[in-house]
Amino acid sequence: MLAILLALAAAALVAPLWVKALGRNAFYVLALVPLGGLGWVVANWGSTQRVRLAWAPSIEMNIDLRFDSLAAIMSALVLGIGALILCYCAGYFTDDEPRLGLFAAELVGFAGAMFGLVTSDNMLLLFVFWEVTTVLSFLLVGHNAEQANSRRAAIQALLVTAAGGLAMLVGMIILGEANGSYLLSDLLARAQPPSGVAVDVAVVLILIGALSKSAVVPLHFWLPGAMAAPTPVSAYLHAAAMVKAGVYLVARLAPVFAQNPVWHPLVLTLGVASMLLAGLRSLEVADLKLVLAFGTVSQLGFLIVLVGIGTPDAALAGVAMLVAHALFKACLFMVVGIIDHGAGTRDLRRLSGLGRRAPVLCGVAILAAASMAGIPPLLGFVGKESALGAILDADNLAGPARVALAAGVVLGSMLTVGYSIRFVWGAFGDKHRTGGPATHGAHRVRLASENTGPMLDFDGKDADTAERAGWHAPGVSFLAAPAILAVAGLIAGLAAPGMDRLLSPYAETFAAELVSHLSLWHGFTLPLALTVVIIAAGVALFQLRDRLRDPTTPLLGNADRAYDATLRGMDRLSLRMTGAVQRGSLPLSQATILGTLIILPTVLLALGTRTGVQLRLWDSPLQAVIGAILIAMALGATVLRNRLASVLVVGVTGYGCGVIFALHGAPDLALTQFLVETLTLVIFVLVLRAFPAEIEAGRATPFKARRAVLAALVGTAVTVLGAFAVAARTAEPIWRRIPDAAYEFGGGKNAVNVLLVDVRAWDTLGEISVLVVAATGVASLVFRSRRFGSAPRAADSPHYDPDLVSWLPAGRLVDRADRSMVMQITTRLVFPTMMVLSVYFFFSGHNAPGGGFAGGLTAGLALTLRYLAGGRYELGEALPVDAGHLLGAGLTLAAGTGVGSLFFGAPPLSSAVFEVTLPLLGHVKLVTALLFDLGVYLIVVGLVLDVLRSLGARLDSELGERETPSTTGGSAR
Repeated sequence: MLAILLALAAAALVAPLWVKALGRNAFYVLALVPLGGLGWVVANWGSTQRVRLAWAPSIEMNIDLRFDSLAAIMSALVLGIGALILCYCAGYFTDDEPRLGLFAAELVGFAGAMFGLVTSDNMLLLFVFWEVTTVLSFLLVGHNAEQANSRRAAIQALLVTAAGGLAMLVGMIILGEANGSYLLSDLLARAQPPSGVAVDVAVVLILIGALSKSAVVPLHFWLPGAMAAPTPVSAYLHAAAMVKAGVYLVARLAPVFAQNPVWHPLVLTLGVASMLLAGLRSLEVADLKLVLAFGTVSQLGFLIVLVGIGTPDAALAGVAMLVAHALFKACLFMVVGIIDHGAGTRDLRRLSGLGRRAPVLCGVAILAAASMAGIPPLLGFVGKESALGAILDADNLAGPARVALAAGVVLGSMLTVGYSIRFVWGAFGDKHRTGGPATHGAHRVRLASENTGPMLDFDGKDADTAERAGWHAPGVSFLAAPAILAVAGLIAGLAAPGMDRLLSPYAETFAAELVSHLSLWHGFTLPLALTVVIIAAGVALFQLRDRLRDPTTPLLGNADRAYDATLRGMDRLSLRMTGAVQRGSLPLSQATILGTLIILPTVLLALGTRTGVQLRLWDSPLQAVIGAILIAMALGATVLRNRLASVLVVGVTGYGCGVIFALHGAPDLALTQFLVETLTLVIFVLVLRAFPAEIEAGRATPFKARRAVLAALVGTAVTVLGAFAVAARTAEPIWRRIPDAAYEFGGGKNAVNVLLVDVRAWDTLGEISVLVVAATGVASLVFRSRRFGSAPRAADSPHYDPDLVSWLPAGRLVDRADRSMVMQITTRLVFPTMMVLSVYFFFSGHNAPGGGFAGGLTAGLALTLRYLAGGRYELGEALPVDAGHLLGAGLTLAAGTGVGSLFFGAPPLSSAVFEVTLPLLGHVKLVTALLFDLGVYLIVVGLVLDVLRSLGARLDSELGERETPSTTGGSAR
């Protein structure tokens, strides 16, 4: 299983290269990857396979995969139909299709995500794959991004399914905590399922996610809108793969929760409503693709009902219909794609005579549509007859509920027969020659009133329409994929007992005994009689479809318009809330935030349980002295009008905090605080160069009592809350165990550094990722146009003379008025020492104060010193490297260290210790976390270089350009 996932991921990564090299024929090569996975699925059918990789065991975040009967069924559909869809893409697209390589990568990646979803045993891992399919679906639906309807459909599908997925995540967390395990296998193995109000809420939330993914009413509207996607996307995601994820989840949980009090009311009611509502809509729309889309919604409702009943017989019928639906619906979507290619339209009102021009295509469509309608001897008939019998015999439902459910399914099946015939007739029938229903009465009037263009006649009798038609027959390779699926539906129906042996192991996982089995002939039974009634009523419904009502107005309203109205209402509400809170005033925004900080925690503290507070004023008199200095500096920052002086006194407060850390025995924190404060001061100074030295008199803010009171209340609230938080601790503080744990598990004596690069390495990885993104964004705003590049070197200056000697390579390029010989000499002497010190901090950080962060800051300060002494050209001489390269290399190294441990069977970001005795050097101890720390070091250096390039060298250039015109203008005057 893991090999299949990795192979699909690798294929997705190289797909753009293959498409660039082979054109659309690369799809045939890509199809070999899911086809190989299908071979593994077939070879291991009937067995149970498990894969477990430890990731974060303490919070149940592990890569747990499980291959069983239900996973085998879904995997076969995902991989088998996925391979056929890829082959179909080779005939559907042309070599000049925009972004074809990216489309191929997304489609293969989607196959991998779906395979991971159906084989996930860990619910949290399942959610990850679930959301990956959501994102890839968004990209695939929006493939034609230049079209507004494609963008709208992609966003709509993303909003609906992602919102449902978030609700599902909350439900999974509640359920995992209630169950004591996040493994589905543990949940299914329980003799008694978990119960209680929390579990009921969890089940509802999970069902919301499942029903939104499977486009069940009232969240069905996104699926017809997603028909803006290319036809291969519709045939795969919306017929055979993505929309089946919700059905799969319901089927997976049904053995446990079918008797939950909220299960049947939600699953059965909404499933039947989807079947009926979407079936009616499929009789109204004129686009062949929309006919199939609403038919898909209807069939998904049917599948949800079957797998949600909770009996073995219904489960068997459900998976049989699931397989049948994937075969015939993917086939029919591909048929529509061929028609669209050959005729240039999907409007069934404009097509006529295609059946005679494309008899093979027509035969394929008839075969698939017959399976959809439940006509013997196809698999659709086998599954539907078993479904009717299972509903009538469902002993876990009350008698009236069984009757109502059976009646709803029968009515929905009648609609299915009706729109199946309508699809075939609309696509291939001779409408104008036979005088069929398409030309009768009111429908003829509507055709005349609607601007749909002339009817396309493919029999060659009408010269005008024949010229317009331009029909070209599909090639054998283009037709092969839908033909294989249509024939598979026929073979599976004829081999019903064999299908029963393949599918029944899932039904046997239910507590009750499996009674019925799949068969093409059960005798003269009530389900057979109902099937006859369904087919007869469906044919009559097709004949009367245009005389019953006006199809321009949906019977139950338009859910798509309701979605638009909901978004407009949310936009208006958000604007009003934003207008009330954010009025463009920075003081008002700060007051709102700080007021919330004061009121909310204080009220909760007053209403909650409190313990006594014991405070010590200080541990030594030196702390009181430092505290007094900090208070004085803080007050000074509020009254000083000189910007640089304000920054310096604020910096003193930072250095004071570092001294407090040192006095409390935290030299590592003190060192980091000093380095960060120094670098921050430098950045402030660089920025303040563009501002006047003094705050202008007109912009000076007078004393405001309300702001002073607010500041005092914030300080008091934070102090009081901190005191009560410390006093509320009842268990032994964890810090007492950290030093021993750091040495035992992380191999280091510096607990702070071990925490950052080992114990809390996930947090650090997230923080440095945010740091890289923030640095890139800020620098991009400063540069505005060209973002990347190294700092300019001395040779780039027009005033550079290589024969002149200087203490620094670019020292003579600094203007004489700004040049300091003492500064340049000092820098020449100190810079190598600072770089050596940064390397020392880096290597010693695991056992002594230092680490990658401290070492990177030291190297950054050394670069800053070079810049201050020699200007922007000196920065290029000091480190002629693109800052983006350093940031990217550091992040790659840090993330690669985390992934690398997986290949050795260890959790990600776990450390290995190597000890060796070397000549001269003696005993050497290395920890693999050093590589992670090296990534942090490179990111910090890259960040400082980025800041110096953007706020330093770039600002120097702009200030110079600003001064030059003014000087020139002055001389002209």
